[in-house]
Amino acid sequence: MPAGATPEANRSYRAVLRDRQMAGLLLGDLLANAGTGMIIVAMPVQTLSIHGSVPKAIAIGLVEAAPFLLSTILALAIGLGRVRVPPRTLLIADCVLRSLTFAILGVLAVTEQLSLPVLIVGLLFGATFRMAGSSSRRLLATSIAGESGRFAVNGLLGLNSTFALYIVGPVLGGVIVASTGAGVALFFDACGALILLAAVLVSVPRATKDRDAPGRAGVRESGWRILRRRPVAARLLVVEFFFNFFYMPIEVALPLYVRGTLDADASALGLMWGALGIGAFVGAALVNQLRNLPQRHVLIAIIGLWAMCPIALAFVGDLALALIVFGLGGLVWAPFTPVAYSFLQSGLEPDEQQQVVTLWTTGSTVAAPLGLIVGGPLIELAGSTGGLVLSGGLTLLLLPIAALAVLRRAPGSIAHSTRDRVR
Repeated sequence: MPAGATPEANRSYRAVLRDRQMAGLLLGDLLANAGTGMIIVAMPVQTLSIHGSVPKAIAIGLVEAAPFLLSTILALAIGLGRVRVPPRTLLIADCVLRSLTFAILGVLAVTEQLSLPVLIVGLLFGATFRMAGSSSRRLLATSIAGESGRFAVNGLLGLNSTFALYIVGPVLGGVIVASTGAGVALFFDACGALILLAAVLVSVPRATKDRDAPGRAGVRESGWRILRRRPVAARLLVVEFFFNFFYMPIEVALPLYVRGTLDADASALGLMWGALGIGAFVGAALVNQLRNLPQRHVLIAIIGLWAMCPIALAFVGDLALALIVFGLGGLVWAPFTPVAYSFLQSGLEPDEQQQVVTLWTTGSTVAAPLGLIVGGPLIELAGSTGGLVLSGGLTLLLLPIAALAVLRRAPGSIAHSTRDRVR
């Protein structure tokens, strides 16, 4: 956008959903996330039933890590400009491969022929397009919506993820696993991928891929090179990574905190995660109300408010109060990803979107297993409440870094605008 041009007002959720193509794609995304949410419950149960002589914790770790390996390599290749595949094609490939993989694994599971090595190999190759497909969903949806609908679409994608992946999916997955078996839940994930495939084929025109994929003069530019020209986006990528990284020790500490500090059982742990999920759902629904606020300041506020959540939790010894604190944490945490992506995409040219967004998706996703690896020894040394305080404290230390990252302007950059373009 030229300096001095008047930015078009950001559209609301309702205005964006009036577009049938957008509504169809988001519905497919919602149902696909619900299928994946069922796997969150079913996969550990399935793993424990076939781990054999492999220690339980190691077996679960291998199964959880398998989908990241090849998908990270492919996502980095795309982000670095080494591989050039249109987002529509990547998402279709992800849906087809995922549906076939989980259908086969489901058949093997219900017939009791699934072994741990087969499950690991299946997830390794079946998730090859996982990260690239995730970023492609966002790219295709924001491309259809245009610049004025980008903020609302990112908010709706976050709402889908929160509601389906962390609330509805796990609940339905738990019911299915308890009533039928973990293998049956695998079929639901395959069905979700097929529904998303149909939504993409019907709702996303082939022309969309041409707007998102090619680079200038047919040259695919590296995402790292683009980020060097977009220093605010590069700095914010670092903030995004560590924001997710510092969160992960909470997942290690929370079960110990519930058992020790709260002196409660596993049902209380479920209530804690449920409170976070409900708070996050409300927060994601309210993202639409933030669409005309300065996104730089919103991001800084989210980091600061979330950092207070684990610190406050460490000083709470009552379950009811802990549920309120964790629910409020979910409320302020949920808008971070949609606001961050909207802020990022607002400063990129169409031919720069795929590489940079894919790098961002990869960075934020890889932060999770790395944070868990560090979180285990950290919680062992600091204890559950100490680990919660440390997680919040490190996030607070990220606050001035984040402020410096997003408020400092590069030489020659345009003036601040309502959408805070990343220049």
